[in-house]
Amino acid sequence: MGEFDIIREIFAPLTSNAPGAFQLTDDAALLDVGLVVTKDIMVSGVHFLPKDPIDLVARKLLRVNLSDLAAKGAKPTGYILGCVWPANVKRHSIELFASGLREDQEKFRIALFGGDTAVHKLKTAPLTLSATVFGAPPKLGMTMRSGASHSDDLYVSGTIGDAGLGLAALKKEEKFTTVDKASLLGRFHLPQPRLSLGAALAGLATSAIDVSDGLIADAGHLARASNLRVEIDAVAIPRSPAAATWIASKSNRWRAIAKLASFGDDYEILFSAPSSMRRSIAVAAKASRTEVSRIGVMKRGEGVALLDEKGKEIAVPSGGFDHFKSA
Repeated sequence: MGEFDIIREIFAPLTSNAPGAFQLTDDAALLDVGLVVTKDIMVSGVHFLPKDPIDLVARKLLRVNLSDLAAKGAKPTGYILGCVWPANVKRHSIELFASGLREDQEKFRIALFGGDTAVHKLKTAPLTLSATVFGAPPKLGMTMRSGASHSDDLYVSGTIGDAGLGLAALKKEEKFTTVDKASLLGRFHLPQPRLSLGAALAGLATSAIDVSDGLIADAGHLARASNLRVEIDAVAIPRSPAAATWIASKSNRWRAIAKLASFGDDYEILFSAPSSMRRSIAVAAKASRTEVSRIGVMKRGEGVALLDEKGKEIAVPSGGFDHFKSA
């Protein structure tokens, strides 16, 4: 079983009396009290490297959760924190972690409302972190994963694949110039939740999801939720200068683009909207100071197709990150 099989078959039935949980098919829940709520866990060695600066890890923990709220158009209010530390943790490390939280609390105007902390018995146990973040839904209603229609345009914010390349640089699997490496590491350590864009898209986007598992994988989640097929124009996928240089260094351009589109941790917003909304989407992008690219279309059918400039389907090496299949 994969991660999403486990969620669907084992945990989703537990939500039968909670309509706002949407059977765990969305990124966040809508509570009767009018809050949008989401939760992410980060584990050392899985979501971040053991030697990553602990203050940056703290900020990333908040930002990956805020990214979920951004895709829903929600305005974040606060969070509840959970930490399980290795047995040999030092007070200085916890203080540095808290300083990272404080920095992003001020940046995003949120506050800590509670939580729990504990210590493993083993020194070698991985640092395990969890945040439950909540906020107010937009006045026009939360943007769901479902809701897209046949012929809707498909858009994505920012650029794709930079965090994955940053991780590859950290693992010394790929080499980059000093400038490109710094840029890519910044994307890996500190994703930018697109809160302003998400709020601006409320009432315009028919469906939305944040890109955490990879562009291809999350396009698949969007397609399944709306019972449609997604066709992505590989040439239209937005790339940073560093990513473009990396693609140009590879012998097979299409294979490189497919790999880029399979990397996780982008934390951009992938969304659909009717073609009649193109001007409004451009205005929303400009107002939120966020680059947005139209990269594909929703079609009748199922699955995700990555197409080259001639409309031929490109083989995708991986559908994206799955915790259980990657274990």
